[in-house]
Amino acid sequence: MEQIPFNSSAPNTLGIELELQLINPRSFDLAAAADELLAQMANHPIADRVKPEITRSMIELNSSVHEHPVGLLAEMREMRDALCLAADAVGVSVAGGGAHPFMRWQERAISDSPRFQYLAEMYGYLARQFTVFGQHIHLGVASGDAAVRLVRGLSPYVPHFIALAASSPYYEGVDTLFSCCRLNAVSSFPLAGHMPAEVTDWYRFEAHIAQLRTSGLAESIKDLYWDIRPKPEFGTVEIRVCDTPLTVERACQLAAFAQALAVLAARDPEPSSSAWLAYRSNHFQACRFGLQGSYVTPAGERMRLIDHLRSLFQRLMPIAEELGTADMLGALRDEAIRNGNDSRWLRSQFHRVRELPLVVESMTRAWRGERELGPSSEVPRRRIRANSEPMHEVQALATPDVGGAAGWHPDRLH
Repeated sequence: MEQIPFNSSAPNTLGIELELQLINPRSFDLAAAADELLAQMANHPIADRVKPEITRSMIELNSSVHEHPVGLLAEMREMRDALCLAADAVGVSVAGGGAHPFMRWQERAISDSPRFQYLAEMYGYLARQFTVFGQHIHLGVASGDAAVRLVRGLSPYVPHFIALAASSPYYEGVDTLFSCCRLNAVSSFPLAGHMPAEVTDWYRFEAHIAQLRTSGLAESIKDLYWDIRPKPEFGTVEIRVCDTPLTVERACQLAAFAQALAVLAARDPEPSSSAWLAYRSNHFQACRFGLQGSYVTPAGERMRLIDHLRSLFQRLMPIAEELGTADMLGALRDEAIRNGNDSRWLRSQFHRVRELPLVVESMTRAWRGERELGPSSEVPRRRIRANSEPMHEVQALATPDVGGAAGWHPDRLH
């Protein structure tokens, strides 16, 4: 059995990756402008931290390694500002959010790299449907065994990450009634899900990967679309379930949450085998209902996720005090309890403006740091049923994903 080397890193260091939307500032549809934006940034000091993604309407922004989320936030703000300047020069806008509200997957263009072209050939239309946008959080660990233990320890809290980060209520012009619809696209891949419960140490992880390779089911760890997975070349555990938040502030608060939770998981006993019983149901509830979903604890108790989250924050705040991140964690807690997640904010924007292109415009403003505080509470709540009928004529809104932002200039929609 081939051994997989694990590059040790300082425990509880952290970094994040943000997959971002490139937006045509006239139509507010996605723009296939990744190549132009990357060329614009080629000589910038952060050029090596801005990378292409699977389709040309996406880019990925990578942080460096940090010991403290406050330093991470300072870096992310600098990178955001540099990215916005380059995007302005190219003629596109940038937005967070887990899914574009009215894009058509049929019109996405696959990026020109061997890995992405292979994925398009292997997975067909799923590769273009994978034009969804997530935040990955990396936590440093000292060894492979420590990585596996941390994956297991964090797994009962996957619903908490999903619900706190959810920012994808709309897809192809429809209110999906999901708080996070992005993970439905991820779940389509054959090796999605969680690390098998029987993997309890690095040796068993290596054995599992060897079995997948021998069976022809995977070529490398990159083929594992697990919710949380070890990243041995980085020496980290990678949390992969978060939608990209609308702001870098929320993204860094989630990183602070992950860091404190890793400390708690290291101090707590490992979850019992019953923790895996409700894993898929808890995952669905968080995607569908967000913070108001049901949650079955590892002990078998059923409760609202927001109530379990309140008690979890009580346990985490003393750890955050130790780490010096109490302000960031407190802000995340207060915002979640008072105003909910970004999906709720996006719905409030739609209820206010009644046009999805204008919702996307608000997403681009939020990314620049111009977001209004709190939900639009003065707008009455309205129930929208999920069905196949879009709220707008999506074909009329969508722009062909060819040629980038330049060369396509319809009249403004507002």
